[in-house]
Amino acid sequence: MPRRLGYINRFMRIKRYDNSESARGVNAVALPQSRRRRRPHTLIPMSSRLSGFTPALLLALLAGCATRMPAPEPVAPSQAPSKAATVSAVTIAERYVSEQSVADELDSLATWVTEDGRTWLIASAKSTHRLVVFDADSGQRIREVGGPGQSPGQFNRPNGVVVHGDWLFVVERDNRRVQVLELPSFKPVGVFGQQELRSPYGLWLRETEPDEFEAYVTDSFMYGPRFDQVPPLSELDQRVRRYRVHFAPSGELRATHAGSFGDTTDAGALRVVESIAGDPAHERLLIADESTAPRSGEGSTLREYTFAGQHTGRRLPQSKFQAQAEGVALWTCPDGGGYWIAVDQLAPLTVFHLFDRKTLEPRGSFQGGVTAHTDGVALHAASTPSFPGGALFAVHEDKAVSAFDLRDVARALRLAPGCTG
Repeated sequence: MPRRLGYINRFMRIKRYDNSESARGVNAVALPQSRRRRRPHTLIPMSSRLSGFTPALLLALLAGCATRMPAPEPVAPSQAPSKAATVSAVTIAERYVSEQSVADELDSLATWVTEDGRTWLIASAKSTHRLVVFDADSGQRIREVGGPGQSPGQFNRPNGVVVHGDWLFVVERDNRRVQVLELPSFKPVGVFGQQELRSPYGLWLRETEPDEFEAYVTDSFMYGPRFDQVPPLSELDQRVRRYRVHFAPSGELRATHAGSFGDTTDAGALRVVESIAGDPAHERLLIADESTAPRSGEGSTLREYTFAGQHTGRRLPQSKFQAQAEGVALWTCPDGGGYWIAVDQLAPLTVFHLFDRKTLEPRGSFQGGVTAHTDGVALHAASTPSFPGGALFAVHEDKAVSAFDLRDVARALRLAPGCTG
């Protein structure tokens, strides 16, 4: 397995790999859309979250993508650029790759359907401290929302994003909170988590009752002068924090802290966490541990927890991930089956691994022709004009978004029929 070249840094993320013997950070994932009755919300405070080089020929094929890559972030002297993956994966062409924006540093994705039937793709932009809205069918950039600051509607290093109904949840790493906004206006509704969160990243929501949720927030706080030292095992029971969130009839957001969890054994601990997603049908959480530091013969993987925060001892096959296990999304099928899609953050091309929804057994892997160094993904299973069978959206090189047609994925990997309509 490749060795880790840098941990999550409180002020930067260093996450590039070399798959040679020498050395070479989803999401929150949007839940299925359910249209809700709109009502006014009242804002109240709550106390309750370099790269390898893509070949020039591939870049030349991207329409409107002539901007050069940004200079790499500062890295430790031992780090080196990433190299090609050694993973067996079929190639599936992207349906589009959006115009690049070097300044934004895109991270996580979520989708939302407008009242007139269009689909928005909402991305968090860490370096510009805002949200970027794309047309999900075309990849066209529509608008930007927010800016740096601590006031309602402002952000400080936004990361995980999740949409449920007409509510958008945004994890802000450096404001140490989760902010909730109303769609389509992006009107601030409230915040929670400021008292407990130290360095939050990812988020997943589970609806327990109408307008009531459990929110699971990953908290990847680190120690040391560069914030690159994993806390001792005794403190890793704080890697995921849980909140009970309720929208009152008046529209006010109410949230209470419901504790934290994380395994504290050497073999099962969550060392560097970000992406998290769940499956209510199987009461399963999958949490990405991005650490590739050798321990008990393991590298980066996704670990299984119950909704109550108990580590089951299961994980996705560690041998499948050659770099960091990143964004994760659940693709559900009408018959109750489906697939987990997990990102292997490789260069020059990201690899997307599929696992059986129930058994977690591998079901194949694919890569695009361009998409690389992916952080967040969002799976939109509903039909759209450009994607009748649904789409998988992915971040490309922190500066663009790409789209895969789920029908192409199903055909290429010979998946069970019925998942794409």
